[in-house]
Amino acid sequence: MNLPYQLFIALRYLKSKKKHRGISVNTLISIGGVTVGVMALLVVLSVMSGFHEDLQKKILGVNAHLVVLNYRGTMSGYEDIVESLKDDRDIVSSSPFILGQSMISLESRTHGVYLRGINPEMEVRTTDILNYIREGKIKDLVAEDGMPGIILGKELGTMIGAFKGDVVNILSPIGKIGPLGMLPRVKQFRVVGIFEVGMFEYDSNLVLIDLESAQEFFGMGDEVTGIEVRLNDIYKAPVVRERIQEKLGFPLYAKDWIQMNKNLFSALKLEKFAMFIILVLIVLVASFNIVSTLIMNVIEKKREIAILKAMGATDRGIMSIFMLQGLLIGLVGTIIGVAGGYMLSYIINTYQIIKLPADVYYLSHLPVKTKLFDFVVVSLSAVIISFLATIYPARQAAKLSPVEPLRYE
Repeated sequence: MNLPYQLFIALRYLKSKKKHRGISVNTLISIGGVTVGVMALLVVLSVMSGFHEDLQKKILGVNAHLVVLNYRGTMSGYEDIVESLKDDRDIVSSSPFILGQSMISLESRTHGVYLRGINPEMEVRTTDILNYIREGKIKDLVAEDGMPGIILGKELGTMIGAFKGDVVNILSPIGKIGPLGMLPRVKQFRVVGIFEVGMFEYDSNLVLIDLESAQEFFGMGDEVTGIEVRLNDIYKAPVVRERIQEKLGFPLYAKDWIQMNKNLFSALKLEKFAMFIILVLIVLVASFNIVSTLIMNVIEKKREIAILKAMGATDRGIMSIFMLQGLLIGLVGTIIGVAGGYMLSYIINTYQIIKLPADVYYLSHLPVKTKLFDFVVVSLSAVIISFLATIYPARQAAKLSPVEPLRYE
């Protein structure tokens, strides 16, 4: 199979004559510039994707994919609602919960917390928070010796000095009206477990108790705050939310995890896009090396260009030679950069060579997540930028008159 003469000549022009070794060195530098730019871009985007996925995993580990709430504040007859949700093909399981603000105290130390009442048997199928329990067992939440159990976050336990087996006081600001005004409701709980999600907000502000104990503590009778729902596909949450809302009707409504964390994930997506734009500039800088290499090649190959034109080569054919030369530089640099970026990301993630202080970032190592979409976008961007960089030198070569270089030959 014969190569088109433009491609054949472009491949030859990548190598220089012995007396002009600098041109071939510039070619290697141009390839190296594209390679480094693509590698840097892919590694940074993979790291940011890793942070995004790790954060999303922790948020969805504590919270449900979707919650059903009542505009009136509390919900009665939740058993019928849970039963009706089983008919939806996208719903895996559902569980009632109670969520309220209160204060926890041990001796002289106090801290404001979110008190979540759960049904342990149903919760284990709906969220992953019980998987984060480091000490104790979830079944111990149910009172056996007359004192109900409570599970604290690791950071919260450190703040108030509470350990497994200690007795803590939970205070609710809303209580009964007495002769001296509002009397806060106080109840004792025994610490039966410690969980550690890895996010300070949860580990320091969330406590878990049994659903019945929460109903008694908040005086809710048989009512609950809402129902947590787990889905087959978390990205179908908006569609399922609309379907549930239409099915249940007013005064019930549904909220999905995307709505509840919209600001956070929007900021992460914007930050990733901004980083992509900034790092593309590295590839753009590398493209200037391609421009300079091609310009030097045009200057060196004036005589050959003139001969080709004298033999009948068109301006478009001459342009094609140098555009193919620059495109080859970009392609080679991109391929090496993609391979290097993937290998570097794999090494960072597998061998955890970049350690992080866990007490600051709540991550022991730099998380990395390689995505095909990122690799495709970066590769196309690098090749397109490299191709655009060839236009000016190629046009200059095409405009070259064959008369001057051959006049004195």
